[in-house]
Amino acid sequence: MGNPETSTGSANINSSATSPFSLRVIPRDQHNISRKDISPNALRVLYRLRDSGFGAYLVGGAVRDLLVGGSPKDFDVATDATPEQVKALFRNCRLIGRRFRLAHVVFGREIIEVATFRANSDDGSGDREMENGMLVRDNVYGSIEDDAVRRDFTCNALYYAIEDFSVRDYTGGFEDVQARLMKLIGDPEQRYREDPVRMLRAVRLAAKLGFQIEDATAEPLPRLASLLGEAAPARLFEEVLKLFLSGHGVASFEGLERYGLLDVMFPESAAALRSNRSGALRRMVIEGLRNTDLRVANDEPVSPSFLFALLLWPAFCRALATLQKQGVALEEAQRRAADRVTLHQLTTIALPRRFSLPMQEIWLLQGRFSSRQRKRVIRTLTHPRFRAAFDFLALRQVASSEHAADVEFWREAQLQSGPELDSTLDAAHAEAELDENGAPRKRRRRRRRPGGAAGE
Repeated sequence: MGNPETSTGSANINSSATSPFSLRVIPRDQHNISRKDISPNALRVLYRLRDSGFGAYLVGGAVRDLLVGGSPKDFDVATDATPEQVKALFRNCRLIGRRFRLAHVVFGREIIEVATFRANSDDGSGDREMENGMLVRDNVYGSIEDDAVRRDFTCNALYYAIEDFSVRDYTGGFEDVQARLMKLIGDPEQRYREDPVRMLRAVRLAAKLGFQIEDATAEPLPRLASLLGEAAPARLFEEVLKLFLSGHGVASFEGLERYGLLDVMFPESAAALRSNRSGALRRMVIEGLRNTDLRVANDEPVSPSFLFALLLWPAFCRALATLQKQGVALEEAQRRAADRVTLHQLTTIALPRRFSLPMQEIWLLQGRFSSRQRKRVIRTLTHPRFRAAFDFLALRQVASSEHAADVEFWREAQLQSGPELDSTLDAAHAEAELDENGAPRKRRRRRRRPGGAAGE
């Protein structure tokens, strides 16, 4: 069996005849994939393709996840049928995509994605296009061998054949899954240059599966991390959601740190974390991601606004401190820091306004939590972003215990009736009027302006 590391990359492999890989068939009695664990709708697609004379295979993440005992959310199918032929077989099918022409077979809320085997060579039709080493269009169809070699990781290049329930392995992926190893197919540097987002996929899948990234696959990551700056900001936004909202946020964050990718994805936060000698900000980020992972595990919603508020909080704190050192008043500094961090981050990741504005509100509400003035307390409690901001305040206790009193006050304030809240505020005001020895504080006389009005 060929060694995947000897591949020269998908762009240089023109046919299965020149491929250094060989087919291995793993029969049904030597793997654990069962049809009862496969989506019934995916089985319908597989069987109809087979019965119509086409090759039909469950492919990619679903096969990989089933082999490690997981429960796939998506079931993708690979076939030698063209998208148009697939559409002719299913009335509930629509064709999508320009970069990658795909068929989506729709069963209510479930979509079975059907992809035609892609070739690795350019047939001159213009349906395969490279720009600056990056693959921007890939609609030249080929054989299953071609299709396997052009996939990114060996663990994603496994095919479950509906005709005999075997697993087809062309790249050594079956052994890599057993060894829990993430390994790129072909030359790692070339594959990353074709699509820099593969670097994020390597980290994300390793975090999700508990795999190690193979040495040759990991080595180029710090060197090529800057290539992520060439990826579309909208695509990077989607990748961030996959990294941190799939239940493996802590491991994903640690992977980004380990391989130098955090500095490109969140440059200002990465710099702030390095300069925070106490490590308090990093502890807060890790605790927040741990809470996020727990919510995902419990099928509880997680807002992208809260996620980005957490990931960019170190950058916000650093920008705020810089502005205050320059003599900018606190509230103005908070607004300017929020705008500055958001604007700078948008050059890398396209954070939509429907998430960036609530994110900023979460930050700016933090400055209100020290106030005990009745009107401000009521306005804060009734703010539409109060609950998220309060959860964020509670999270800040991980970084500093000085927020404990505020957390306790606002936790109680949410549960109190109007008269009870008034009583609490009166007590807070009375306590504020006493000095550290319990004696009444001396009031400063207000200077009067020349016109006789008291100064503000």
